Amino acid sequence: MFEDIAIAPRFTPKAIQLRGISGGGVETQKKSGRKVTETGDCIGFVDAEPDHKITLTKPFRFLQMQVKSSGDTILLVRGPGGSWCSDDVSDRNPEIGGDWLEGTYEVWVGSYEENTSFPYLLQLTEEP
Repeated sequence: MFEDIAIAPRFTPKAIQLRGISGGGVETQKKSGRKVTETGDCIGFVDAEPDHKITLTKPFRFLQMQVKSSGDTILLVRGPGGSWCSDDVSDRNPEIGGDWLEGTYEVWVGSYEENTSFPYLLQLTEEP
């Protein structure tokens, strides 16, 4: 659980899944430093430390991070180029996709409600 990985374009398998438990007591807005990002509102609550560190050894033309959980989760990613938040893109599951710069990204999977936690899978794919 709470794995860190390094990946490059054209990774295999086609979908990488990381596991964890969502939630925390820190407001996502405080951790991101913003109320809203290009990918969504910074709502909910996260842990003080990131759940995952994902290092991209080369730039990606397209990479998607999607959370799959039975609960209402949120996603915060901070790395080269800024911070991005997401909530409720696919049902109650957040996702962020697009082109990504090379570097290390800190990833938090939080919960909509404070100190509520849910098991999750964080899926990384190169297809929309």
